[in-house]
Amino acid sequence: MPGRRFLWVFDFDGTLSPIVPDRTEARLHRECERMLRFLVRSPWNRVAVLSSRTLDDIVARVPVAGVFVGGAGGLEWKLPGGHRFGPGTASEALLEKKRRAVSPILKEIASIPGVEIEDKRWSVAVHYRNASPRSFRRRVSLLQQLRDRTGIKLYRGPEAVEVQLLGGGGKSAGVRRLCRLADWDPTGERIVYAGDDENDAVAMRWVLSKGGAGIIVGNRITVPRARHVENPAGLVRAVREFA
Repeated sequence: MPGRRFLWVFDFDGTLSPIVPDRTEARLHRECERMLRFLVRSPWNRVAVLSSRTLDDIVARVPVAGVFVGGAGGLEWKLPGGHRFGPGTASEALLEKKRRAVSPILKEIASIPGVEIEDKRWSVAVHYRNASPRSFRRRVSLLQQLRDRTGIKLYRGPEAVEVQLLGGGGKSAGVRRLCRLADWDPTGERIVYAGDDENDAVAMRWVLSKGGAGIIVGNRITVPRARHVENPAGLVRAVREFA
C-alpha cells in the first residue's frame, strides 16, 4: 500500500552478516548494506539493527546513516541523530550485583577446554564450537545453574548460548524500547523483524502478535507464520517483496 509506514528491525550476526568462525571478522553483507540504504531513503520507513553485541561494536559494523542501532539486545540505543540511550543508573548497579553473583559459574564454564566466554557487559556469550562432545554434560549442568538464577535468561544461538544478565533484557524488550524511542505504535503501524536465533524468535513472536511480520534467516529456529529464507541474500529478496 503506497504510503504505509514500516518499522524494519534486523538482527546482525547470521542475518545481515553471514556467520563466520571468528566473530570479530563479521561484516555487513554488501547486498544487505545496499538494502538498508534503500530502506532509509523512504520517509515511510524506520530502520533498525538490533544486536546482542555491545553498542560500540555494532555501531562500527553498520556504517549506514539514518539507522537506529541497538546494542546489548536493545538495552542501549544510538538514534539516527547520534543521541544514545541506556537503561539508567539503577540498572547499572543491578548489573554489577548480577555479574558478581554469576562470576564463579562463568569462571568454571570458561575452564572447560574449547569453551570461550565473550563478555558483552550486559550479557555473556558462551561459545562452545571448539569444545569436546565429552564436556557436554558438564557444560549443560553449569548453564542450568545460570538459568536457575533469578532474572537470568539464556538464549541459544549458533554453537553458542547468550546469557542475559539483566531482567528487561532480550530482544523482545529491545523492540518495545525501540518503539518508544521511535514514537512507533506497534498496534497500528507495521513492524517487520528479521533474525536467526532463539533471542530473535522471542522478539519475532511479539511482533507477529501485534500484526507484524517475521523473516527467519537460516534454519536454526521455527516461528509459526514467519517466512524462512536461506541466507542474507535471501533476506534482501524477501525485503524487496515486502517493500
